Amino acid sequence: MAEESEPTADNSTVLCPRCDNPLPRAARTCPQCGVDLALFTLLADKAYRESVPETAPLISAPESLVPRIGEYLIEQGFITPDMLETALQYQKDLASQGQRLLLGQTLVQMDLIDREILDKVITQQIVELHAALQETNRTLEQRVKERTAELRHALDRLTEISQIKANLISNISHELRTPLAHIKGYIELIGEEQLGSLTPEQVKAIDVIQRATQRLGKLIEDLIQFSTASREGLRLNLQQISLYNLTNGVIERSQDKASRAGITLETKIDPELPPLLADPERLTWVLFQMVDNAIKFTPSDGRVTFLARQEDQHVILSICDSGIGIPNDRVEEIFEPFHQLDGSATRRYGGTGLGLALVKLILDAHETIMKVESEEGKGSTFSFPLPIAANIG
Repeated sequence: MAEESEPTADNSTVLCPRCDNPLPRAARTCPQCGVDLALFTLLADKAYRESVPETAPLISAPESLVPRIGEYLIEQGFITPDMLETALQYQKDLASQGQRLLLGQTLVQMDLIDREILDKVITQQIVELHAALQETNRTLEQRVKERTAELRHALDRLTEISQIKANLISNISHELRTPLAHIKGYIELIGEEQLGSLTPEQVKAIDVIQRATQRLGKLIEDLIQFSTASREGLRLNLQQISLYNLTNGVIERSQDKASRAGITLETKIDPELPPLLADPERLTWVLFQMVDNAIKFTPSDGRVTFLARQEDQHVILSICDSGIGIPNDRVEEIFEPFHQLDGSATRRYGGTGLGLALVKLILDAHETIMKVESEEGKGSTFSFPLPIAANIG
């Protein structure tokens, strides 16, 4: 083979693909870590030729940026395309006989190039491959930084929007509370006939208006509580409480609504249960909300039962109903604020969709979790544990 001039060496400093220390351009091995650069590239080439890219020592993306050894040898003027074609055919013939040689080894065996040229070409390729890998890493790092900045900006924007929404809800709710108080006051005066006598039909109408204003007042209070909790968090006033006494109060408040709906409301709570540690006002609100919800979604002649049982160092509180139930794949949705499973304009059950969202906030503050078991058409059970007060340090 006629001698051909070697390509001019580039004196710029490159780094070892293993230890990242400076690497002389013509080095066969790294002077720092001792890695065989030629073997390193041969292993990569072998892995790719055997179509097992996951076993290659370097990732495939930068590899695609570096020409294969045959193309590189042609580009550098060490062989011609015809010589490469001859070597590839020879390599194929050897493979059919059970002898597998890499392309570089085949070219050396055919005396188309010598070993020194092959080593230099392999070293040059590994340097270029490493440079491509470094550039890929730099590009990836920049993309990660840009994407992280975008996500942080989006999160900041969502937080800002959420704060604006909470403030708006709070302001509107407080503005609604004052005129509603005036309405309720005058309705009571009319209902007590202090502004004149009423016919039986007017008495019934006033009763309907009073129930509607009570419901509206409850919705406004829910809005205020939720917006306050969202903005400022919940501060608990933890005390030892008697669950038996607390639940009796909740049942008494709910009995009238249950009777009007034709629903049996009952409790199965042992008065000897140990005291619990909880915020009595917040827990009362949670239990009333849960019982109220159970009544709302239970058809007439149904049943709502309040249960409690001790389990190790906790008491498990449960509200069971024989209501419409919840689809298994939609249980998590019921705790989302301003969300109802039936979002249509003709939905049967009213409400803001805030009750269970606020229940979740209060239970989260008590460091407990609501468990929901439900079957469509057969009812639901909502349960959560609270610690026994005597076991709290």
